[in-house]
Amino acid sequence: MSQRPVLLVEDDLVLREALTETLRLAGHEVLTAEDGTAALQILETSAVSAVVTDYQMQPMNGYDLLRNVREHHLQLPVLLMTAHGTIEHAVQSMMEGATDYLVKPFSAQLLIEKLHKVIPDTSSSADLIAEDPATLSVLDLAKKVAVSETTVLLTGASGTGKEVFARYIHQQSDRSGGPFVAINCAAIPESMLEAMLFGHEKGAFTGAHQLRAGKFEQAQGGTLLLDEISEMDIGLQAKLLRVLQEKEVERIGGKSAISLDVRVIATTNRNLRKQIEAGKFREDLYYRLSIFPIDLPPLCQRPRDIEPLAQHFISGIRRDDELPIRFSDGAIEQLQAHAWPGNVRELHNTLQRAAILCTSGVIKTRDLRFESPPPVTDAPETVCSSTEPRRHLHDNLQVVEHQLVIDALAAGQGSRKRAAEILGISPRTLRYKLARLREAGISIPGRKQAVATA
Repeated sequence: MSQRPVLLVEDDLVLREALTETLRLAGHEVLTAEDGTAALQILETSAVSAVVTDYQMQPMNGYDLLRNVREHHLQLPVLLMTAHGTIEHAVQSMMEGATDYLVKPFSAQLLIEKLHKVIPDTSSSADLIAEDPATLSVLDLAKKVAVSETTVLLTGASGTGKEVFARYIHQQSDRSGGPFVAINCAAIPESMLEAMLFGHEKGAFTGAHQLRAGKFEQAQGGTLLLDEISEMDIGLQAKLLRVLQEKEVERIGGKSAISLDVRVIATTNRNLRKQIEAGKFREDLYYRLSIFPIDLPPLCQRPRDIEPLAQHFISGIRRDDELPIRFSDGAIEQLQAHAWPGNVRELHNTLQRAAILCTSGVIKTRDLRFESPPPVTDAPETVCSSTEPRRHLHDNLQVVEHQLVIDALAAGQGSRKRAAEILGISPRTLRYKLARLREAGISIPGRKQAVATA
């Protein structure tokens, strides 16, 4: 976790207080401002790890704040919060240098996950928890490959800690003094991902008001993490392959190539060989990325990590009374008995809920509320058992988003294009969300079904 605070900019007092509490429960120091002007005054005197800002504010809105931040703090991550009706502003802001955006209403979990993606990790490599023999074996591989310049492909189910290991490899390498730049290929609309990766010249396309360096350029002398590489459009995969082969990048609208000194690490929670067979992933790119593959086992296959991970996470979660939190013996036993289908991420979320529910400084079994099983990907199957009963779908933190997607399909009479327009997202993002629903076992209404239920 970063030692620098997060700057939260929101003009709605109630929402600002709620978001502040969310960030503090996740272990972040928080500075707050009610508008862009106040935020710039804070930035003049305080160093922050990231800015989370609303779009619609007076007298200075989030877009103008972003432009001011980019003039003086080029590498400072900026997350923009926007409503469905202003999604076009979010797209424009991404082109102007926003790191990512969130569409209201969003879950607390999504905000924390996006922050963890963009905030530079200032923790030491000792913060990587590895006590189980299975994890120690993976850690040994990571140590050995770190000292080389080899491209690494980290595979494993969602939530197993692939980005943590990617950062560890960077920290243990000769590039540790350089930047670590991460980009989530699944979270960025297809039309924007190319510009985000390779950069663009001023006037290269509508909305490109000034030159922007891409993620490859930003990672010069360091490491670039291509997170969820399997979600990249196959057409863009060909362009990425050329950049990796030639070790140079050309900005969109540019006329000259820029030499690169970047180590690439890629992650995926999918079986890329199956993706290749399905025609969704290039075989030549697979072999370029998987020079040194490392597979991370699920948490259920590394049980000796569960208790130390729980102790580590709970130490970073704060309560209003600032009392230290510990576990009862029964709570530890229940944590170790659970199958953790959501892996380390689910463990972290469970402990955040437990910290809220416990009425003393001791987390007991009654304070542990487990999530429903997460989406099943086409990653290699794992066998884990649990005595924990299956929960209803409404226990899932993403149930509201799932219902919105289903309702949009019904309103659009099964048309994916119309549903994407209703939701204010790109068709590619909708395809990704529909895949998640299918993997979770949720029935997706077709055109006939949607018409019948509309």
